[in-house]
Amino acid sequence: MSPANPKPFIVIAGPCILENNRGEVNFEVARQLKAIMAQFPQVKFYFKSSFDKANRSSINSYRGPGLTEGLTILKEIKDSVGVSLLTDVHAIEHVMPAADVVDMIQIPAFLCRQTDLLLEAGRTRIPVNIKKGQFMAPLDTRHAANKVKSMGNEQVYITERGTTFGYNNLVVDMRAIPMVHSLGLPLIFDATHSVQLPGGTGETTGGNREFAPLLAKCAVSAGCDGLFFETHPEPEKGLSDASNMLPLSWVEPMLKTCLQLRDIVQNEQDYINQPRLQPV
Repeated sequence: MSPANPKPFIVIAGPCILENNRGEVNFEVARQLKAIMAQFPQVKFYFKSSFDKANRSSINSYRGPGLTEGLTILKEIKDSVGVSLLTDVHAIEHVMPAADVVDMIQIPAFLCRQTDLLLEAGRTRIPVNIKKGQFMAPLDTRHAANKVKSMGNEQVYITERGTTFGYNNLVVDMRAIPMVHSLGLPLIFDATHSVQLPGGTGETTGGNREFAPLLAKCAVSAGCDGLFFETHPEPEKGLSDASNMLPLSWVEPMLKTCLQLRDIVQNEQDYINQPRLQPV
């Protein structure tokens, strides 16, 4: 870990959704990501995959293996590969069973204002990653964070994943990073959901994965505390978010460049006195 960067850089990565029947791809991605992250001692890595995607565009879309089967698969990955885990929860009754298996709970963007879900996540006392809603101003994330913290849980992260103005597109405003930092909250940048085209293919979400590495580098240059991205050996065959997941082969070079940028930016912060933003 660089002396200029005493805090670990968070990386949350994995396939969007768990495949059925303990599909080998789940374990393959976890093993390859662990090997890549081992090259970067400044990284704290969480393997991410979802047991249920309750917010798919279409009723016909695959949602995942479900709570019981999905948590069984995740525990097998944790035990056999040796990685920390993150998964998202969509219902209050999912939270405590998930917290028994994973190391960080994630609140989906569409649910970031759901008070009871946030309170239950706070009760777990494990880290909670709140995806900033596509409809939410950066400074308004303080309300979601305070709901978690009201349960005595100070381990809260905010993840930026773009803002939607409708019309099947998302726009990223890098000013969100210092804005969220002004609240005393760490910010993780979601490089792959930020390049989604919601509903862009009719029944499913499209995406432009070629822009994800560019946005990741921009976010690191703007001072983010970590990166979130979904990845798959063959993204086109992925069962969810196929258009914006990164090929596994992109991960190592992208991360290497991002961490080099982080060192440069951190050194600059030694003499840049940024004004503290005030909530409006």
